Amino acid sequence: MDLHSVVLTTSASVGFFKLVNYGLGKLPLPETAKRNTWKWRNVSTSFVHSFITGVWSVLCFCVHPQMAKDLIETHSVFSHSLVCVSIGYFMYDFFDMVFNQKINQSWELLFHHTVVITCFGISVLTCRYVGFAVVALLVEINSIFLHLRQMLRMANISKSTAYRVNSMINLGTYVVFRINTLAWMTRWLVLNRELIPLISYTVGSVGLAIMTLMNIVLFYRLLRTDFLKSSREKEVKKDKDM
Repeated sequence: MDLHSVVLTTSASVGFFKLVNYGLGKLPLPETAKRNTWKWRNVSTSFVHSFITGVWSVLCFCVHPQMAKDLIETHSVFSHSLVCVSIGYFMYDFFDMVFNQKINQSWELLFHHTVVITCFGISVLTCRYVGFAVVALLVEINSIFLHLRQMLRMANISKSTAYRVNSMINLGTYVVFRINTLAWMTRWLVLNRELIPLISYTVGSVGLAIMTLMNIVLFYRLLRTDFLKSSREKEVKKDKDM
């Protein structure tokens, strides 16, 4: 893809997710979610992005398996388009949060989006490391269940069987597609140090370090909220019944 195609695809992605958000606003929403309509639409739009890019990233390696052998130079228009679409979403979501949420409530995600846009931007503009960016987007498979968890909580059904099942799948995919993927990417970056220019290596290393730290903190929060907290509540209830 040339520069014109990159700009066009990214811009179309921004417009697409804007339309998705608008369309979601026209649909009925849970009564409890009406307290924060913007948040519901934002999380729902993120869910749509995660579902599209999570499935798309897997298809990229199925359609073009050669990319798995060379994450630096080898890629297809299909995979290049995926990274552009994802950049468009993160740009849309960045400004959606800036205009609708207080900075002190969203600075972590704004920082995350800035890092992702920077790293993915280097990839699509140089037409290098596209395969590496697609590997990073495998994380979105977990994000499907992570966003679904938020939606279930906002709908006030966090004590349902559906929520508990999703929590277990969420934690499992978190380890497989988020923590393991980031660990594998870090290892790959170190092993291929001689093939990567200093600037790209530095940006990639800093970005991965930030992502790893943020994901460890988020993993602890999920574990504490969905499993450790429920275990303590069961123990307290058991003590009261004795």
